[in-house]
Amino acid sequence: MIAKRFGPFFMFAGIMHFVIPKTYEAIMPDWLPAHRELVYASGVAEFVGGALTIHPATRKAGVWLSVLTLIGVYPANVHMALNPDDYKDVPKAALYGRLPFQALFIAWAIAAGRRNDG
Repeated sequence: MIAKRFGPFFMFAGIMHFVIPKTYEAIMPDWLPAHRELVYASGVAEFVGGALTIHPATRKAGVWLSVLTLIGVYPANVHMALNPDDYKDVPKAALYGRLPFQALFIAWAIAAGRRNDG
């Protein structure tokens, strides 16, 4: 049941990139170009990856797209942890505490790929 919820959750996460793009832009490393475009691209990748995990015929592709997206956005999480003075409204413990969650999301995506309900 938990794996079944990955797709809708990831789709919602992708939509949020379009609803509050400035929030996502604010956490991006300065060395990355085209912040708004990358926020939108990662939002599309999250939405599509989540959608693909819902149907058995496209689930494997969705899992891989989701895992690659999670790996791709990880530098933003590291950037936040390494630059806590730029994120004074976020407790330092949360900046570091969120790093392992990326691995949990990856594990969740992989678990969604193991669903056998088709």
